[in-house]
Amino acid sequence: MNRLQGKRLLITGGTTGIGLETAKQFRLEGARVVVTGQNPDTLAQAQQELGEEVIVIKSDAGRVDEQQRLVAEIERVFGRLDGVFLNAGIAIFQPLEAWYEATFDNLIAVNFKGPFFLIQNLLPILANPASIVLNTSINAHIGMPNSSVYSASKAAMISLAKTLSGELIERGIRVNAVSPGPIATPILGKSGLPAEALHQVTEMLRSQIPLKRFGNPIEIAKAVVFLASDESSFMLGSEMIIDGGTSTL
Repeated sequence: MNRLQGKRLLITGGTTGIGLETAKQFRLEGARVVVTGQNPDTLAQAQQELGEEVIVIKSDAGRVDEQQRLVAEIERVFGRLDGVFLNAGIAIFQPLEAWYEATFDNLIAVNFKGPFFLIQNLLPILANPASIVLNTSINAHIGMPNSSVYSASKAAMISLAKTLSGELIERGIRVNAVSPGPIATPILGKSGLPAEALHQVTEMLRSQIPLKRFGNPIEIAKAVVFLASDESSFMLGSEMIIDGGTSTL
């Protein structure tokens, strides 16, 4: 229970779902933790659940200037970081003809552009060694209808795990990825789908999982703990697929 003892770790999108559960697991393993989010209600709830020792910061994951401000705040309170879980993301599922440029730009900003520039801004304060874990998605592999832009954004993150691994290893920074299948989190509820359409998407996803259930956030969080810890020191540019068998169909 002390695999992360003394480590200083950041989780983006850490106020709900996978991010919140990972923050809890990080704390149980002895880490000092910063989490980010955007919704005032979930920020307050996360602070209550995680306790006052966890630093909760309001930050928009899709804005480059917000990443700069976030890094300055982390440097002020921690000085350095030993690891990062880039978890913040949004999911929008709709057919090709329904996309508008503004919606496209927003999803790419939150899921790829923001995380990319956050890593760039974090470089001066990342310790040697350090671990970066990217939350991607099984959607990058399975070609699910109506997921074109979301899947592309997650495929970009998988590619980033590989390319930055080669680029940053001389700094002692390991980059790896987790690719969850359908997980029981609030992300689908934030997609803007009407209730009936949301139910249809949920049941469609469930039917494609060989285990016939959604995953639980803790099943992803445990993998992230491993990748953030020294136990995974020989893993570099790797992708851990945790999808209940979805990608085997």
